[in-house]
Formats: sequence, structure tokens, C-alpha cells
Amino acid sequence: MLPRWHILFGAIFAIIIWIAVPEINFFYLALIFLASFLIDFDHYMCAVKTTKKISLKNAFSYYEELCAKQKKEIAAGIKKKFPEFHAFHTIEFHLLVGILSFYWIGFFYIFIGMIFHSLLDILSFFKDGTFHAREFFFFNWIRKKF
Repeated sequence: MLPRWHILFGAIFAIIIWIAVPEINFFYLALIFLASFLIDFDHYMCAVKTTKKISLKNAFSYYEELCAKQKKEIAAGIKKKFPEFHAFHTIEFHLLVGILSFYWIGFFYIFIGMIFHSLLDILSFFKDGTFHAREFFFFNWIRKKF
């Protein structure tokens, strides 16, 4: 899912939370909203690492080409994992942020935004037929990598 959709749906989600819980602190709403799309920073880091260019526009172009290649492979019956590893999208990272919420309440709201983002990704993967492409577990990636 493109970042613009994560931003839009994250804003809608934060507004719904605000309507449902009007006494919620604005700072916590902002954390939910920001976490709902800033989790994708790992995509940017992977693009910079691969292309050696820090341009955000270049990162978008890189993923556009990668997704076009992936669609062609899927059409040909080839199902491969994404070549990059997105650490912020793993179950372990989510659990880490969830555990940190016991020490600072702000992490709880970041966790909510991250979970919302991941649910949107999963829905998008099912819609596009690309669920197989993402590695969801850090330790599984490590095991396969080494």
C-alpha cells in the first residue's frame, strides 16, 4: 500500500478514535497517526541501502519498479519473497513496542498505530495476491539468511 493511503487511513482512524474517546490526549492521537505511516521508514532505509541514493523520490521509483517486477513474476506463477527485509513490520518489533508500552504509555499508542498499519498491509496483500512476499518474522529471516 502506498504511503499516501496509509496517511489517509491513519488520519481517518485517528479521527474515529477521537470521536469514540473524545477525552484522549491530542499527543496520543498524534502518536497513533504518525505510527500508522512512519513505520514505513524501513522501506525508505532499504531503498537507500540498495540504490545508494537518499532521495525520497528515488525510493518511490525503486519500489515502483520492484512492484512492477513482482506483478510480472506473479502473473508467470513465480512467488518470491521481497528482496528487502522490513524490520519495523515484523511481529518481534511489534511485540517489542508492545512490551515498551508497560514502561511508557506513549508506546501503547505507537503500538496501536503500527498494528493498524500492519492490518492495512495484510488486507492489501490479500487483495493484490502478494501475501507470500513479506517476511513477518525477524528470526525466520535470520534463519533463512544465515
